[in-house]
Amino acid sequence: MFKSIKKKFGQYFTPKEVAEFMIDMADIYPTSKILEPSCGEGVFLDILQQKGYDNLRAFEIDEKLAKSFNCVRYESFISAKIDERFDLIIGNPPYIRWKNLEEELKQELLNDSTWNKYFNSLCDYLYIFIFKSIQLLNENGQLIFICPEYWMSTTHSISLRNYMLQNGYFEEIYHFNETPIFDKTTVSIIIFKFVKSNIKKERIKVTKYYSNKKLTKEILYGLKNQYPFDNAQFLNVQQFELNERWLLQTDEVRQELKALENNCIKKDQIFLSNLSSESKREIYTIGEFCDIGNGLVSGLDKVFQVKNNALNESEIKATINVVKARSLRPYIIDDVTKYIYIEEKLEEDVFRKKYPNFYTHFQKHKFELEKRYQYKKRINYWEWVFLRNLNLFKKKEERIFVPCKDRISNKKYFRFALVDKNIFPTQDVTAIFKKTNTKESIEYILAYLNSQFVFNWLRCNGIVKGNIIEFSEKPISSIPFRAIDWNNKDEIEIHNLISKTTRDYLVSQDKSLLDLLDKLFKNLLKT
Repeated sequence: MFKSIKKKFGQYFTPKEVAEFMIDMADIYPTSKILEPSCGEGVFLDILQQKGYDNLRAFEIDEKLAKSFNCVRYESFISAKIDERFDLIIGNPPYIRWKNLEEELKQELLNDSTWNKYFNSLCDYLYIFIFKSIQLLNENGQLIFICPEYWMSTTHSISLRNYMLQNGYFEEIYHFNETPIFDKTTVSIIIFKFVKSNIKKERIKVTKYYSNKKLTKEILYGLKNQYPFDNAQFLNVQQFELNERWLLQTDEVRQELKALENNCIKKDQIFLSNLSSESKREIYTIGEFCDIGNGLVSGLDKVFQVKNNALNESEIKATINVVKARSLRPYIIDDVTKYIYIEEKLEEDVFRKKYPNFYTHFQKHKFELEKRYQYKKRINYWEWVFLRNLNLFKKKEERIFVPCKDRISNKKYFRFALVDKNIFPTQDVTAIFKKTNTKESIEYILAYLNSQFVFNWLRCNGIVKGNIIEFSEKPISSIPFRAIDWNNKDEIEIHNLISKTTRDYLVSQDKSLLDLLDKLFKNLLKT
C-alpha cells in the first residue's frame, strides 16, 4: 500500500542532511513567512522549527504524513486558494511525467488555468509546482527546491524557463550527477536557489558534483564552501537567457555551443534570424543528411555467436558479420564477430537437416530461447526476434556505428567508427548511413561526429542519464550538422581535405592527423 501511494504522488523523501543544507542556503529571519508546498514526512518543517522558525505553512496531499505539525493543510497545493505571500518557499516537489499521473491528478491539471496557459501533456507535474511557488513569493522572496535537472533543457519546459527569467534570477545551483540522494533512483538531481526580483544579478554560482558516493554533511559543507576535492567543479556563470536551453557549463562552453548552432543555421534562415533576435532559427541536423537505425535484436546474444568452426556449406552461408559496441573506437573498429543468421522461414525438420551443427547448438539453449520476448509474434527458437532496420543494414555501402549507450564520465570522446559494407549492428549499436542525396562524404560525417564540438554539444544537449549518454535514432538525428556550402570554393576545399585526412587516419592511425582535423573544423566553423 505504501509503495503504491509513493508512486501515485511521486514521493521521494529528502534525507535530513540534504534538507539542512537547503535551509542553510536561505537568507531568512525568525519572522520570515515560509511555505513548503509538499511536505511529505515533514523533514524540512522539523528542522525549521528546531532552528526557531515558527511562521510556517505547508501542504501535503497524503493525509498519512506529517501528522505532528499543526501548520499542514491536507489538500493539493495546485488547487489550493492561497492569499498569502512568502519570503521562502522550500522543499522537494513531486516529479511525475504526464503519462504516469493518476487520473485524478490529470483532471486537476486540466481544470487549472495556469496549466492550460503554460503547459501541456508533454510536461511534468513538477513544472506547475515551480511556477505557482514563484507566483506566491514576495519581492526578493527565495525559492529553494531539490528536483531532477532535465527540465532545464527540454523543449516543452521553455515556457517555465522563460517565466522564471522574466520574474527573477538564480543565485546558486548544485548539480549532483549519479549521486545517490534518493533510494532506487538514478536521475541527475539539482538543488537551486531562485530569487524573485525585478533587479537581476549577472552571475550564478554553480557547483557540480560527479560521484556515486552518498552525500554526507562533510561533503555538502565542502561543496557549499567550495573546498577543492575530487569529483567537484565550481563555476561562476552568466545568467541564463530567454528561449534557450539552460546549460550548467562555463561561459566559454556555452558560447562554443551557440557558435556551433549558428554555423548550422539553414541558409534561407540566416537573413530571417538577422531581422529578429527572437525569431526561431532552424538549423541543419544529422537526421536530414543521414538515415539512422538501431541494431538487430537476437534476444539472447551469446547463443547466436558462432562458436563451432566445423560448419557445412549451408551453415557458412547462414552467418553474418557483426560489430559489437565493445569493439568500437573513435573512427575504427577492433574486431568482427560472426553470428548465426537464418533468414529463411523453415519447419524444424528442415532446419535440423539443412543446418545440423546449428540445430545441435540451439538445442542446448532451447528453453532460454523460447523465453525471449517475441514482440507479439511467433518466432522459432533459432530465429532473431526483431530484425528492425534490416533493409537499411543490407545497403551495399559503408556505415558509421556508435554504441547505443556510452559512459562519458572519464573521457572526452565518443566512439563513432567507420564500418565496411556487409557488416551488421546488433541491439547495442546504432548505425548511420548517408542519405542518397547527401553530397558530404561519409568520411566528413565521421570526422564531424567525432569532433570535440559534437562531443560538447551532446554532453550538454543529448539524452544523458547520470553519466550515460544514449545514441538511439532520435538523439543522433537532432545533432546540429555543419553542411557544406557547395557554392563556396573555400568550404569545398576544407571538406575535401577533411575527407582525405580522415581516410589517411583510418589507414595509419597517426594521432597528429586528429590534430589536423580539429584545426580544419575550427577553420570551417569560422567561415
